[in-house]
Amino acid sequence: MSARAMLRWVLLAQLALAGAIAYGALRYGALASTWLALACGLACVLLARMLLTANNFRATARFSSATPAPFRIGAGAMLRLFAEEFIATLTHSSWFMAHALAHQRIHAGSTAPPLLLLHGYGCNSGYWAHLVRELDAARISHATLDLEPMLAGIDDFVPAVRRAVEALCAASGAPCVVIVGHSMGGLVARAYLRAHGSAHVAHVFTIGTPHHGTSLASKGPGLNAVQMQYDEGGDAPAGAWLRQLAASESAHTRALITSIFTHHDNIVAPQTSSVLEGAHNIAFGGVGHVALGRNRRVLARLMQEIAKLSTHQDNL
Repeated sequence: MSARAMLRWVLLAQLALAGAIAYGALRYGALASTWLALACGLACVLLARMLLTANNFRATARFSSATPAPFRIGAGAMLRLFAEEFIATLTHSSWFMAHALAHQRIHAGSTAPPLLLLHGYGCNSGYWAHLVRELDAARISHATLDLEPMLAGIDDFVPAVRRAVEALCAASGAPCVVIVGHSMGGLVARAYLRAHGSAHVAHVFTIGTPHHGTSLASKGPGLNAVQMQYDEGGDAPAGAWLRQLAASESAHTRALITSIFTHHDNIVAPQTSSVLEGAHNIAFGGVGHVALGRNRRVLARLMQEIAKLSTHQDNL
């Protein structure tokens, strides 16, 4: 089953639950108004979704790395962080990813290298809805890709990435692409570099990627979740697949990578798992994991880094 189909079934189940709650409220006299009963049912579902988001923060708390002083935030900022993460999770899963189709968009005359966007675990190309708007406004060619089957191993996604890279280069006329990967998508990008090298890759941006694993991966189904596991008690916390990936990379490969991450990630824990040695690491605070793909500060910084690549290429 694709992520899109799964999300649609989940959304249908949530609507059915809201309807059942509304019916029960009317049937047993708790509420007299149909509209009020429907609002009550919807509110119950939203509350359940909110509790799921809160549980992610709770589950990662014991594995969290220490937050550096410049990134520590107060209670008000924590509430804003939670609200942004809840809204991001709700809108992405219930709308953007439930309706998305992978696409390729070429902007004629663009001087920026084209971007290939790789989503994370349990997601699809709809995750990039907000970044795509920024790219279209800047007239930057790009392509999105649905990594399927959803529970396959990370290396199993590499052939599709290779085809997408070749297609984007051919359509845009550019010799290289920039790969942007969120969460697991960043690991897929590194796996592509291991398999095919950097001949067609100008740079890789990973966003909220668990380069050394994450504690929550042990809760998820699928081979890719196993490959992202973090073993707190082990001599080498990163799992075997992550260690082998790291061992395959040269200093040149790491220099091609920029890791953008947040010290308040509620999916990647410890949060410093996103720090990749030998790469350029850019830290944020006050942003959750899913919200990284829509947060204005993060997107603005990403667009700045992309612009730097365009300027560098123009000067060559």
